[in-house]
Amino acid sequence: MQKMKYSYLLTLLMYSSWLMASVSPAAFVPKHLHAGYTAQIDTTKIPAFFETYPKFKPYEAQVKLLYKKYGNHTWYDQKGLIEFTFVLYKQVQQIRDEGVPLTIPYEMEFIKIFEKGASTVPNLQTELLISCMYFFYTSKVFTGFTIGKSQETGWYLHRELSNTADLDSLMQVISLKKEFKHEYFSQYYPLKESLKKYLEIQRNGGWKPVQLEKGIKSLQSSDSSLTVQQIRTRLFVEGYINQDSGSLIFDQSVSDAITAYGTAQNHDFNNKITPRLIEMLNISVQSRIKTISVNMERCRWINPKINAAQEYIAVNIPSFRLLYFREGKPLLTSKVVVGKEFHKTIVFSGSISYIAFSPYWNVPSSILKKEILPKIKKNPNYLKNQNMEWHNGQVRQKPGGSNALGLVKFMFPNSHNIYLHDSPSKSFFNMDKRAFSHGCVRVEKARDLAIAIMEKQANWNSSKVDAAMHLGKENTYVLENKIPVYIAYFTAWADGSGNIAFYDDLYNRDNALAAVLFQN
Repeated sequence: MQKMKYSYLLTLLMYSSWLMASVSPAAFVPKHLHAGYTAQIDTTKIPAFFETYPKFKPYEAQVKLLYKKYGNHTWYDQKGLIEFTFVLYKQVQQIRDEGVPLTIPYEMEFIKIFEKGASTVPNLQTELLISCMYFFYTSKVFTGFTIGKSQETGWYLHRELSNTADLDSLMQVISLKKEFKHEYFSQYYPLKESLKKYLEIQRNGGWKPVQLEKGIKSLQSSDSSLTVQQIRTRLFVEGYINQDSGSLIFDQSVSDAITAYGTAQNHDFNNKITPRLIEMLNISVQSRIKTISVNMERCRWINPKINAAQEYIAVNIPSFRLLYFREGKPLLTSKVVVGKEFHKTIVFSGSISYIAFSPYWNVPSSILKKEILPKIKKNPNYLKNQNMEWHNGQVRQKPGGSNALGLVKFMFPNSHNIYLHDSPSKSFFNMDKRAFSHGCVRVEKARDLAIAIMEKQANWNSSKVDAAMHLGKENTYVLENKIPVYIAYFTAWADGSGNIAFYDDLYNRDNALAAVLFQN
């Protein structure tokens, strides 16, 4: 099984309107507005409808705007309901496949309309129900939660509102292809395929918990145990073993399956059955479905234009990884250390404008007050011992090998005071969970990243970069072409080859998102 691809860190532009900007409303007029068809509805009765169907109340303003735009024309033509409505209804029935675990409100009403034969005569209740169905579907599947809701879950990437009342472009596509599609950030599609797999596993009963037999700390090749049998069955259900023989022996097939599972999860289990492996395998299929669904929702918040971006740096917080993309392909991958629970790394975007070599570390006021000043009080020589000094009323650490920022930092000015930087504490990069910083992102391959950027921007070689990093005094290089940086938060990532990795929900953000997604 191929190693998980990290193209996931493409992440992070603002989400814009899902409609094609190049198609104007006048470019297409739905057929039922032609040929003198004049059926209209009485819009003065719209408020009463929402009193009867209060679950659709959030869409009242959009419904009114829709009929104002189209001159009160209806979803009917001379033959009855137009074909668009049937395509829409079919998509609504499959909404769970889009990672939206909801059923449409007043479902029985729609069954009566579309499955028991609707009248060809325009009907106000049917008309408004379909309009609400349209806005329900497009808001949930195309756009996702409102900006306010996404920010409640720690997502501060800029987003733009979409105009789902503009039907022209969408109806043009449907009339030609008989499909109801939308372009998403590229990760959406492999996640959707993975969701199908796990929904099918759920329909077949899911998987049973695995238990490590009492007194056993781990199992390895050739061992025999009921635990091995349970592991074999568990990995068979998820597709990592082709056949479940029921054997209790830790044989090559189990070994290969554990290796494949570990590769997919970016985790090395050292060819052993351990408590950590069992802990991961015992996460229920329902929980996996929830995780995939919330990450599909996050994909809706990202502008699909990023799919064609040529150069950017992206960090996925839960996977502790950075990728530098150039010409659409990953040029460099590095482990990172991110903010600990009390100093969460923020999800946002910016652009690297300059690189500081052999940098000073200007100690933030919060760290100075809570950490440095108490240490100075206990030890008057603390600043000297730490190669620090007072400067303009603040404390800073002088350049050098012990500097907290290492030998280089990558600056993208932002209100969160977050940036990428080197680190003298290399041992942290060897740990599985790397959340130790005060919010900034420590990059294991900071030197390699600096070389890659400076080779392109200034034609520097590695020797010139090394010289700048070890100069002993801060020196900066302003980039001629700024490089976008995106800080993302994805707890599931699929590679398009059937593999999906699940990462620990470091900041406990999935549950907050799932609470709205699953209960809305």
